[in-house]
Amino acid sequence: TSTFVASYENELGVIAPTGFFDPFGLSEDIDQVNFDQYRAAELKRERHCKPNPLLTPKNLLSMLAVVGYVATDTYHFPFDIAPGVACAYVPSGVAAINAIPALGWAKMFFVIGAVDYYGYLGRFDRGMPDLGEKVEERKLQELQHGRLAVLAVLELLRHD
Repeated sequence: TSTFVASYENELGVIAPTGFFDPFGLSEDIDQVNFDQYRAAELKRERHCKPNPLLTPKNLLSMLAVVGYVATDTYHFPFDIAPGVACAYVPSGVAAINAIPALGWAKMFFVIGAVDYYGYLGRFDRGMPDLGEKVEERKLQELQHGRLAVLAVLELLRHD
């Protein structure tokens, strides 16, 4: 099993001082194909656009989740999330889970599912600079920012 783990020491996302960090041993008995599937699931990369490491759905979703979690304390959309339930009356944070009726959840899951199925929210390649040799550096930054945003969402949930 250490042969598999050692082969991942040079993968993108291995960052000092922790090195290859796998505290639950999820990568102990997997081959490169499965590792690549795990990485693709982590990144959820767009395949229809010119690759832009800073605008992937996973990165955007995690960062928007942090902003949305904080922004709901000060701003509410001016429409009804479900018939008779205005966004202004939905509480912030975890309390919103019980306040949103089933139809509101169905709308959200439909929109999220549609975006996930089609793979992207639009074409973000317009005006994008050519990254040239910085592509690997930007991919590493994408991993770091996405992981940090996921941890931020988890901390906000814990705090609430």
